[in-house]
Amino acid sequence: MLTQLSINNYALINHLSIDFSSGLSIITGETGAGKSILLGALGLVLGNRADLSSLKDTSTKCVVEARVEISNYHLQDFFHAVDLDYEAETIIRREILPSGKSRAFVNDTPVKLTVLNELREKLIDVHSQHQTMQLSDVKFQFDILDALAKNTERVAMYKKDFSQLSLLKKELVAIETAQKEANQQYDYNFHLFTELEAAAIKSDEQEGLEENLDKLNNIEDIKLSLAESLELSVNEEVGLQSSLNALEFKVFRIASFSKEYKELADRVTSIKIEMDDIVSELENANENVSLDPDEVEKINDRLQLLYNLQKKHYVNSNEELLVVLEELSDKVRQVASAEDELHRKKEQIEAISKKLDAVAEKISKARTSAIPKLIKALEFLLSDLGMGNARFSIKAIPTSSYFVNGKDVLEFLFSANKGGNFGALKKVASGGELSRIMLSVKKVLSENMQLPTIIFDEIDTGVSGEVSNKIAAIMQQMSVNMQVIAITHLPQIAAKGSNHYKVYKEEINGITTTNLKELSSEERIFEIAEMLSGKEISDTALTHAKELLN
Repeated sequence: MLTQLSINNYALINHLSIDFSSGLSIITGETGAGKSILLGALGLVLGNRADLSSLKDTSTKCVVEARVEISNYHLQDFFHAVDLDYEAETIIRREILPSGKSRAFVNDTPVKLTVLNELREKLIDVHSQHQTMQLSDVKFQFDILDALAKNTERVAMYKKDFSQLSLLKKELVAIETAQKEANQQYDYNFHLFTELEAAAIKSDEQEGLEENLDKLNNIEDIKLSLAESLELSVNEEVGLQSSLNALEFKVFRIASFSKEYKELADRVTSIKIEMDDIVSELENANENVSLDPDEVEKINDRLQLLYNLQKKHYVNSNEELLVVLEELSDKVRQVASAEDELHRKKEQIEAISKKLDAVAEKISKARTSAIPKLIKALEFLLSDLGMGNARFSIKAIPTSSYFVNGKDVLEFLFSANKGGNFGALKKVASGGELSRIMLSVKKVLSENMQLPTIIFDEIDTGVSGEVSNKIAAIMQQMSVNMQVIAITHLPQIAAKGSNHYKVYKEEINGITTTNLKELSSEERIFEIAEMLSGKEISDTALTHAKELLN
């Protein structure tokens, strides 16, 4: 419920702050007095786009603030979802700076305009003749029917499962697409995989093979070098081993004469031991060196296989080949397991579909049951509003398709004239008829669900005095369950309000300014009398105004 609206430096308004209460509030004023400015300011604070033309004084900022009582709207989850502090009395503020930039706040937390627009739908419903085309919107028609059918919880449950079904179907399509692509590549990938697997590649194999091949390719040089090395080492006359033996003998003869000589003797002995070990290894190496043509061919073939595989897969090492092997293994395995995954996904879709079918059937039955009540209520209200021949043909037709709110297709047809053909609302109903239908719909909805504050913006244009009385009565009945604000030119409607506000212009220092004030009981009499007879208020008009108010 809107409890207060404050406007500063907006259009023709310098400063204005007005309190609103529950029930039916009336706003009246001469044409051009600024009623549309009030709606513009309210739209601004609820997310409409703005520019510098909104500023009355372009040197200072424009501020519009609305206080809204939201404790009955169950908006805690919404506030949590958009990361806002929830307050039973929420303050929404919009600022337009002289630079043209705008800022929005909810309970002093900065928010984007998208959040304000979402909040607007939950708090304020501005209803004018321009909004009547909403009646032709299928979603809105379903909302009307589901409100009477008490389908709110069932539709919410259905939507949750419907989202899951949509996700599962997308996943199924993705799996089928991937499987199709994988199948097209399967034979080739399997061939590559088996080829690499059969190669039994080892990560450190190539370096060893290349080393062995290099050794075998230079076997003659190696054997010659080993032989010569042995000759230098063991030759009895000039060999290193013989020389070291002689050196050791000479040094040991003097080792006992000093510590220094003893250390030299030990070092020579150490060298001799190392030399003996080297000679032993040279002898072993020399004995083991032999040219094996089969071994050379075998190593060459193995290395050529590795080189070919690396070239084929555009890699430079066995380590990279092993990575390719793992990737090919995954692709082959995916194709092999895709059928199982596909089967599991189809089972999940079947299970959620059965669950949806059960809920959709309950929704459909509730809709079918509520249709006669809706038709009766609308036709009764429209009869009171001067449309005695209005008839509706509404059908919820079950289908096999899944829609976002059930499995029904809704046929919502209307005939305004006796014996006339039924047709879509936007084709067979006039603007005035649509306004009265929308009013009737809102009346029905107000009795079956918690509606936000509704503002009727001159929907009574062009109706007769008797019909205006009926419109006023409907608004008054609606205001029992919700806050209703009506902007009107008709005294019959104005007299029904529990609160009455007047929009007026005044000139201060040559500058025209729009103001709004709440009228006292005495002021209401004169305002309604003026609406009846014009500026020249007659005694008859005053009497009539008092009668209307009483």
